[in-house]
This record gives sequence, structure tokens and C-alpha cells, in this order.
Amino acid sequence: MKPCEKLLIENKAWAAEKIIQEPDFFKELAEDQTPEFLWIGCSDSRVPAEIIVNAQPGEIFVHRNIANQMIATDFNSQSVLQYAVDVLKVRHVIVCGHYDCGGIKAALARQRSDLTLVNKWLIHIKDIYRLHQAEIEHLETQSERVNRLVELNIIEQVQRLSHTAIIQNAWKREQRPILYGWVYGLNDGVINQLITLPPGTQINSIYQFADPPSE
Repeated sequence: MKPCEKLLIENKAWAAEKIIQEPDFFKELAEDQTPEFLWIGCSDSRVPAEIIVNAQPGEIFVHRNIANQMIATDFNSQSVLQYAVDVLKVRHVIVCGHYDCGGIKAALARQRSDLTLVNKWLIHIKDIYRLHQAEIEHLETQSERVNRLVELNIIEQVQRLSHTAIIQNAWKREQRPILYGWVYGLNDGVINQLITLPPGTQINSIYQFADPPSE
């Protein structure tokens, strides 16, 4: 059996079992989506968003990329954020990274000439390393350095969310969403919270959007 054929068979088995358990499940799910959460996670196959928090389909709107980044010039992540906040009206935005992240490891190494696109993506993490280089290099082992940069990267991505007009406007208009930075442990499956920014959190004035002048 080919690998993709196995996935299709598993899908049919899952759908059939779901209908037995909840006959109206797919009918209700197809009507609309009203997730309470936007999850910005890493693409790592070991960190599936819904599974590690035991969520059901329809509960979490998910965006994943290498090292769970929110880059201002990335239309993909920014459009996901805008749709989740302005259309779906999510009340919580979670950035969830994980320890021993391959993207973070790569960012701590020299750039590879054969991975030009990946280099461009990871350059933003290298910037975070540069800003915290003294703290990171003071740590004794490479594992500790990787995991500390994992944490610093998550915190930075949450801060970047607060710098967007999308979040600032939602905070001002509707007092939502709350922003969270979480880190997942591959060794124990446990999530720990690193940072929380509720609506109205004071951010540096250089990142604030000024109100347009009145006519």
C-alpha cells in the first residue's frame, strides 16, 4: 500500500467512526466556523495544534510556518491574522513554538548556500539572536542556547503581533484578542506559558498607529 493510500483509508475510517459517535457532526460543522482561537505554530510534524490541546475540528483556526514567525512582509501570515481577527472575531491569538526547534537550530548556524529561501525566512530569527547574543552565549550547552532562543523567538513574535494595525485596531474597538506565547516540550508533551498581552497593553510608541487627523 502506498503511503498516501493509507491516509485516505484512515480518513474514511475516521469519518465513519465520527458519524457513529455523533450523527450530526459533519452537518453542523459544515454550517459555519466560529473558532475562539487563532493558533500560530511551527510546521514541525511533531507539534499538531489540535491534537496537543485535545481540540475538536472547528475550535482552532491554524497557521503554521517554520519557527512560528509573524513577519510583517509575509502576506500569508498577515492575511491569516486579519481574517481571524476581523472576520472570525477570535478572542485569543496563541503563538506556540517548541523546544529543540529545527528552525531555531538552523538560525544559530551559518547560512547554507543551497537554501536561499530558507535563509531569507530565518534571517529574522538571526536578528533576535543578535539582540540577545550575550545572554544566549553565556549558556553552557548548545541545547540550552537553542531552547533559550526558542523562548525569545516566541516572545518576539507575540510582540510583533501587538505592533500590527490589525491587533491595535481590534484592541481599541472591541477589547480583544488576548495574545499568548506558549512553548511546547517535545520530551513531555506539556505546554508552558511565556508571555500574555491583554488588550490595551502598553507598547513602545514607535510601534503605535496614530489616529488619522479629523477633517
